[in-house]
Amino acid sequence: MSTYTDRIQPTDSGIATYLENLLASKYQIPTFQRDVVWEKENVKKLWDSIYKFYPLGSILIWKTSTKLESHREIGGIKLADNFSSNEYQYILDGQQRTTALLMSIHGGKIDGKENFDPTLYVDISVDFTEATDDVSYTKRFLFWDEIDDMDGQLKINIERYKRYKQGLIVKLKDIKCDYDTIEDHLLENENNYKNLYKKQLKRVRQIFDNYRISFIELRGIEVGEVCQIFERINQAGKPLDIFDIVVAKTFRSENKTNNISGFYLRELFDKFKKTIPGSQYASIDNWTLLQMLAVVVKLEFPEAAIQNITDKYLNELKTEHIEAVWSNFKIAVAKTFNFFDNCLHIKGGRLIPYRYLYLTITAYFYRNHKPDYTFLSKYFWYYSFHNSDLLTNTTHLWQHIYFVNQEKANSTYSFNQFDIDKNSIRKSFYSYRGRLSRAILSLYANHKPQDWAKPHNDVLSDVYYLFTDKPNLHHIFPVNFIKQSGIASQIECDSLMNIAYLSQITNLKISDKNPLDYLKEYDEPGLETVLRSHLIPTIILEWSRADALPEHALTIFIEERVNLLIEALRLKLEGIEFNVFDMGNRTDNIYL
Repeated sequence: MSTYTDRIQPTDSGIATYLENLLASKYQIPTFQRDVVWEKENVKKLWDSIYKFYPLGSILIWKTSTKLESHREIGGIKLADNFSSNEYQYILDGQQRTTALLMSIHGGKIDGKENFDPTLYVDISVDFTEATDDVSYTKRFLFWDEIDDMDGQLKINIERYKRYKQGLIVKLKDIKCDYDTIEDHLLENENNYKNLYKKQLKRVRQIFDNYRISFIELRGIEVGEVCQIFERINQAGKPLDIFDIVVAKTFRSENKTNNISGFYLRELFDKFKKTIPGSQYASIDNWTLLQMLAVVVKLEFPEAAIQNITDKYLNELKTEHIEAVWSNFKIAVAKTFNFFDNCLHIKGGRLIPYRYLYLTITAYFYRNHKPDYTFLSKYFWYYSFHNSDLLTNTTHLWQHIYFVNQEKANSTYSFNQFDIDKNSIRKSFYSYRGRLSRAILSLYANHKPQDWAKPHNDVLSDVYYLFTDKPNLHHIFPVNFIKQSGIASQIECDSLMNIAYLSQITNLKISDKNPLDYLKEYDEPGLETVLRSHLIPTIILEWSRADALPEHALTIFIEERVNLLIEALRLKLEGIEFNVFDMGNRTDNIYL
């Protein structure tokens, strides 16, 4: 049994040994390690640090029995195929440095730079003056395009090419593998084989003999913790997430000889998202989609190891299980997105009150040939607005999945009493992560609010969700108007009961005007219907026509709108016991 001190072990290796082990597949680079950027300046600085025997920073290695799909080549350099072991060593952090070291010595190909040779040369005629020198490395370390004079046509390289022919500019690989030949060549062609050149050549040779690369090895650590460790030490880079691990672990290469098809989960997800163009739900994150997939696998294969949707269990997803559910899973997810988008008219995932609703509703649609949309709508509004948070953890999640599957199986089910606090609605404010905030905005969207200036046009469109996490919201009683008139508090002003969806043009036109004034500009036949589509009490139109705001106008308006919202919910939850209470007025406890 490993101890905590066994879990993380520092170690080191020589450069030459490390690269030889990499080529021999003793280290693996998982396929989720991507986006290597080859910058000549950075590669030269890397080698300058090694040349000066500076530390490079540790390379993070994960030792595990988990088999992941790994790159079979790096920059065109083939890696050994004997990838079978009881313990694998994955490079989690250090791919950039590893790739730079490998290709500097062994060459290769760089994406987007097909004609560039990454093999690195060293000019041993460049003297090493002092460790703090931060300039000479650009002349000491060179790529072939900085040496080749193209038969004298590239004048800037003529002198370097001469030194190359003299054996003063040599490949790092040759110093590593054929040092004696290089030295003999210098002795033959340089009568006064200067001590400077000899000293510099030996210094580079010492790099391969004596420079040590530091490693941090993780052993006996589960995938979830590995992801967390990686993210904390790699703040500047792309976080490693469980989706990357599952993609690598479930990958299967095609084998036509044995009639085995390939499998690549990332590609499946990407292709599926392209089948739902024009919907904001196509941008759903892969982690959520993976959890939706795990729920379906658990339903289809109860005996599988998928007991939950946490990283620990997502790591247990098997290729054969995903393949078995994939066709019906895609149908269920597409129906889920369609339900949000076209049945509830919520034009973007940012307003879904609970993220787990993606999972529960997908579970309901999975292999469900006769879904009851009335039931599903009640389910959505019931839990979105219930006074208690009833879908906040995985225990709730599985309870919900059991509940919706009872209806799917035509078993007996019933909703408990619905509780709603008028004061929580009254004092609701915009919050991107707030469940009630998103529920209220979803309800406004569900009523397909119409344009005040063009009553036959719907206000909502995808543009509300493209540019910002905050939808394009407008204060019915404008903020500056309230501040100037002093008719209400800031709390009342910012309540979502004082918010409406408006077109950008209408929003700019209204600006900070008194609602009595701007409503006159839109007071045409049909405006009352438009206001009702926003769940806006028409009493404000009566005030505009009378050209007078009563005392505490916003307070009255908010109360009227709270009542409209609750009545709208009552209609959606028909047949469910509906309990309205008001924690802002303890004596008001109404059971309806």
